[in-house]
Amino acid sequence: MKEMLNIETERVDDIPLLLAHMQHMNLAKLLDKHMPAHGNRKGLSLGNVIIVWLSHILSEGNHRMNHVQEWGKRRQEIVRCCGLNTFEAGDMTDDRLADILRALSNDTHWLAFEQELMGNLVRVYELQKECVRVDTTTVSSYAEVNEEGLLQLGLSCDHRPDLGQLKVVLASLDPFGMPLATEVLSGEHADDPVYLPIIARVREGLLKQGLLYVGDCKMAALQTRASIQFHNDFYLCPLSSVQVPQYQLQQEVDRMRNKDIPITRVERMNNQNERICIAQGYETSQELKAEVNGEIQTWTERRFLIQSTSAAKAAEHSLRERLSKAEQAIQHLLVRKQGKSHLKTRLEIDNAVKEVLKKFRVEGLLDSTIYEEKHEIQVRAYRGKISSPREKVFFTIKSERMVNTP
Repeated sequence: MKEMLNIETERVDDIPLLLAHMQHMNLAKLLDKHMPAHGNRKGLSLGNVIIVWLSHILSEGNHRMNHVQEWGKRRQEIVRCCGLNTFEAGDMTDDRLADILRALSNDTHWLAFEQELMGNLVRVYELQKECVRVDTTTVSSYAEVNEEGLLQLGLSCDHRPDLGQLKVVLASLDPFGMPLATEVLSGEHADDPVYLPIIARVREGLLKQGLLYVGDCKMAALQTRASIQFHNDFYLCPLSSVQVPQYQLQQEVDRMRNKDIPITRVERMNNQNERICIAQGYETSQELKAEVNGEIQTWTERRFLIQSTSAAKAAEHSLRERLSKAEQAIQHLLVRKQGKSHLKTRLEIDNAVKEVLKKFRVEGLLDSTIYEEKHEIQVRAYRGKISSPREKVFFTIKSERMVNTP
């Protein structure tokens, strides 16, 4: 009697690779440790269900729960061969996945899990802990905004202030780009205060001082820099005009020039093997003082006053264009045209010139002089009245570029 041979075909795809990586990260055990599960649940543990679900999301590019159970039926043997011997498609039902989402939404449990996972990943992959990048972004949505939700109106990076948004803060290990800690906040939060909490979490998770934290100008708040210095860490970030006003920057550059301090040039090779300057500037130091945890913290901050060559050329080109447009606009102020209001007094002309300078952002760069000429014109006699001369005022405007203006 011949025995019937049953052949079942399953697609392997990238599932073994994904599961192997997550098992190497010890992800399931950490999740089981920090995420409490219902005692009456049978089958795979919460952590193992999550890594299978993650492999589905990453492999299929689909985060919807109602597709996972059917996917599990078609990949049952593959998953079992990856060390999950008791896996059943029933482990991936909608209600169980919903319970997992509720467990993951607990901030206390999640933070404890993320802290231990951070140190575990660095240890498992023997990653160098030297530089951490911290940044924020916003995510907009057309969903309804309510007072208790994450979606709130705020300053939008997408230039859509009419849409509700949430704010995401990410700290990643450089140069690998591996996420270390994340924070999701409601959309109305300002960026400046969110850096210190996530930096503190990274510090606790990696258990190391002397890290370099790199961020944008929103990380450059004095209190943020002082706190990083207080914990014996380092920071690198551009200073905005709030921290260093334009006049202060100009004074610093003038001081360097007066001392005849040579400019430091940054060069690179172009396609013709020629050395070209891409940036130039000075290095200075600044004594700073701030209060951290009730203590006065004093430190010396290194600053680089750097000018990008390409950015300087682009700015000069833009300024020349704005100056030319402003000069043309000023000359057209007195040109009479249908539908255009006629400027009759010196005060009206002077105000119009100021509006042009403000519009093209060239205040203080153009010197405009208003000339006034008076002429007597003969008025034609009308209805028996005697013809008489009348004085009429004619205005002209002359604009000159100020000294050192391109």
